[in-house]
Amino acid sequence: MDAADFMPSEAVIAGIRNNIEAYEARRASAYRKVRWRVPLFVGLVLVFVALVAWLFNKVADPNEQWFSTPHVFLYGTGFVAAILLYFQAIRPATRLQQSFRDTLLPMIFGFVRDVRYQHGVRPNSFDRLPRETVGAFNRQSFDDIIAGRYEDFPFELYEARLTEGSGKSEQIVFKGVIVAFETIEPFPGILVAARKAGKVVGFFRGMFSSKMQELASGVPELDATYEFRTDNVEAARPLVTGRLARALTWLGETSPHDQARIALNGSDGFLLMPRNMNFFELPDISMPLDYQTHIAPMIADLGAMLATASLVRKIGARDEAG
Repeated sequence: MDAADFMPSEAVIAGIRNNIEAYEARRASAYRKVRWRVPLFVGLVLVFVALVAWLFNKVADPNEQWFSTPHVFLYGTGFVAAILLYFQAIRPATRLQQSFRDTLLPMIFGFVRDVRYQHGVRPNSFDRLPRETVGAFNRQSFDDIIAGRYEDFPFELYEARLTEGSGKSEQIVFKGVIVAFETIEPFPGILVAARKAGKVVGFFRGMFSSKMQELASGVPELDATYEFRTDNVEAARPLVTGRLARALTWLGETSPHDQARIALNGSDGFLLMPRNMNFFELPDISMPLDYQTHIAPMIADLGAMLATASLVRKIGARDEAG
């Protein structure tokens, strides 16, 4: 499919451009406000910490000046306060950008019916995502969430960040876009196709896959890159060696850097596309927003993802030739 298939109508594009103009008028003001708020807010904390630390020196042991226990506690508290005040200082910018996304995202989904947009909530479909697809994680966060109907099927598309551990030992299990959709024919069990992982991730994934059997597609390039696991070998084998293998081969040719993952769980299908950056991210508040540079590529990528989901949902269809 061509990217033009997903472009909004001229009327919708005109509406988007009008919203960009309104955003630009407010963006310049928000940027000026942030430029003085950040140094002021953070600077006040630094001055306060320095003043209190100097007062601590009056009663501290001469050998512990600037580095006594109260000093260390003060520095830690000041660091946390500086971070909190920094986010408070840039709030005019983040609030403006989020408000613009609230208006923009439903508009650019001109090819989607019954479109709904949410931000920062847990998607309805997430609990049905087979954990074998990503492995173990103990923290999850969600950004933009879009739901609606594309062609003849409902979908939920959202940005997710899944991590295991905490602090310096935190490991990103998955970061990117997840598209959840209804399959044409339910798969009688769970079938997962995921990129082969390193030893650590593979171990945690294996914890969930203990009751799953591994299959081979018979395509050397795919079997060297992907692992296929299922709890229903009989039903999965014709898919793994046929339509699923062809879909992954097509994905590898069209998006060689995306390392897509696919999962089927009953009537639920999932397409996972890793992304290092936020999919719906707007440029920094200091940069002017341009439709051709920032919005049109987003629409094309979005349409391509839904077109890919449309292909994946047909994997288990009985009436498809092959």
